[in-house]
Amino acid sequence: MASFSFIIGIIGNVISLLVFSSPIGTFRRVVKKKSTENYKGLPYITTLLSTSLWCFYGLLKPGGLLVVTVNGAGAFLQFIYVTLFLIYAPKDKKVKAMKLVAIFNVGFLGLVIAVAFLAIHGNVRLTFVGIICAGLTIGMYASPLSAMVPNAIGFVLGSAQLIIYGFYKSSSEKSSEAREEEGSAHLVKGAIEMRDFDEAEEAQIKNRRLNKGRSLPKPSVSRQYSIHKIVKALSLDHP
Repeated sequence: MASFSFIIGIIGNVISLLVFSSPIGTFRRVVKKKSTENYKGLPYITTLLSTSLWCFYGLLKPGGLLVVTVNGAGAFLQFIYVTLFLIYAPKDKKVKAMKLVAIFNVGFLGLVIAVAFLAIHGNVRLTFVGIICAGLTIGMYASPLSAMVPNAIGFVLGSAQLIIYGFYKSSSEKSSEAREEEGSAHLVKGAIEMRDFDEAEEAQIKNRRLNKGRSLPKPSVSRQYSIHKIVKALSLDHP
């Protein structure tokens, strides 16, 4: 059983070393371009802290050789990554990364070691360090979420903006269509009223003409008779 556990431990160490060495290609590009571009230093800083504490845990634990070897190699690689990041990062990122290194890799690591040796004794010391190591391992694997969470929040907010925009756009289109229909109805109504007005005005003009014709004075009978006599006399004078 002990040999089987040892073999499983070796396999786990090999896999862990592959995980720790995976950023080598990334930092090869960083050195080639002399820029960290959009890479963040937090994952490497937290991994350096985690591997350092696991080394400490392996030193405290009897038979913790495999824990010490794999995490020692991981701590060495993470130290190189953090150093390269501090060298090639922009000034603002460099200052922020240096503060994180001072807080986690120096201050917190030194505090845990000091508390473990000065305030805790016996098996409780190993349990205390093991719990902290487990928590930091979870934090190490969760640290890339610092780049993913803002994008997820941005996706949700952007989707909400698109939904609101689509809702109000459809409402505005409906209201504009209603306004166009209302305007068309007003135009038709105005045309009808104008036509009725023109017809009424034309009728009034005809009525005025008829009334004017009726109001003209008619020639009297005597005047008509006199004119008839004059025409007859003129006709007799001529052979």
